[in-house]
Amino acid sequence: MTRLSILDLARIREGLDARDALDNARRLARHAEGWGYQRIWFAEHHNMPGIASAATSLVIQHVAAGTQHIRVGAGGIMLPNHAPLVVAEQFGTLAHLFPGRIELGLGRAPGTGPETLRALRRSPSSAHDFPRDVAELQRYFASDAAQDPVQAVPAAGTQVPIWILGSSTFGAQLAAELGLPYAFASHFAPDALLRALEIYRARFKPSAQLAEPYAVVGVNIVAADSDAEARKLATTQQMSFADLLRGARSRSRPPIDDIDSYWTQGEKEHAQHMLARSIIGSPETVRAGIDALAKETGADELMVVSDIYDPDARLRSFELIAGCVAAKS
Repeated sequence: MTRLSILDLARIREGLDARDALDNARRLARHAEGWGYQRIWFAEHHNMPGIASAATSLVIQHVAAGTQHIRVGAGGIMLPNHAPLVVAEQFGTLAHLFPGRIELGLGRAPGTGPETLRALRRSPSSAHDFPRDVAELQRYFASDAAQDPVQAVPAAGTQVPIWILGSSTFGAQLAAELGLPYAFASHFAPDALLRALEIYRARFKPSAQLAEPYAVVGVNIVAADSDAEARKLATTQQMSFADLLRGARSRSRPPIDDIDSYWTQGEKEHAQHMLARSIIGSPETVRAGIDALAKETGADELMVVSDIYDPDARLRSFELIAGCVAAKS
């Protein structure tokens, strides 16, 4: 059975604020652990008025404190934006607060524009140090790290699981070389999915953290009681992608009846290309889509994005998705 997990974008809805988004994330996590989801992750996005997860470690703390056993983590921390020491201090602290439940996914891209990068006091060249920074971060979590001259207190010995994230083959190669689990961002960058998975599995070297390759595939899924309802709910994400292409930093919008009235033909083609792996529909449609994607990719786990405006409709989507997988077990 393919496992399921969640990537929550902590969307801020039009007319509401970040507290609404953060509380909805916590509410989702509470339900998700009852529905059998493995983990819920949050991503670092800066200077995005529609996303409330920039302070990712704080969001993780908020959600972990409101749940019992679901794993909570970063999907991911954009490591070029940070000193590895500080990341280790934060996630080591979380690991002590929530033992066995904290995970750290790492990305190489800064995840923001050049102006914001300057505000972060980072250089675009920082991405070149990514492999070295990952190794440094691993060292801070090691059992014997307390002997080192520089310690990330209280990270030593916590063994926080590290994941490599990617939307190209670079991350696949690094995850394979380091023997780490790998998550591919096919929910917005589907082109290199199959090639990246092939490289990761073929070159994987067992490590102390992981004996065999473990691949997670990101996928947008919008489920509702009918195909028509799901297609309408999906227009919220489609509008967000159109706004992104326009350079607009919008908040989450209510769904609309006719998405073609919102975007241009060029925006439609570009957005549909980025969203090509999406699964949208009734439980029957979603079940068939999940089965096909799992068969095509051999994914050990699907990480689901269900970007829906209404919190209750979003909960219903995740419940239906979980039911589609449970029905196959």
